Amino acid sequence: MDDVKYVAHMFEEMRGELKAVHELVAEVPNMARKLDDIGRDVTELKQDMTVVKASVRSLAAQVHDHELRIGGLETA
Repeated sequence: MDDVKYVAHMFEEMRGELKAVHELVAEVPNMARKLDDIGRDVTELKQDMTVVKASVRSLAAQVHDHELRIGGLETA
C-alpha cells in the first residue's frame, strides 16, 4: 500500500511540474514578440545615437571655431 501512495505522490509531483512547464512553454510566443519589440527599439536607439553623435561632433567643431575666433579677438 505504501508503494501505491508513493506512486500517487510522485504522479502528483510530476503533474504539477508538467503544468509549470506547460505554462512556460505557452508564454514562449509572447516572449518572442517582446524580444522582437526590444530588438526594434534597440535598432531605433542605435540610429538615433548615430544622429546624436553627428550633432555633437558638429556642435563641438562650432564651439572650437568660436573659441578660436574669440581668442583671436581677445588678443587683437
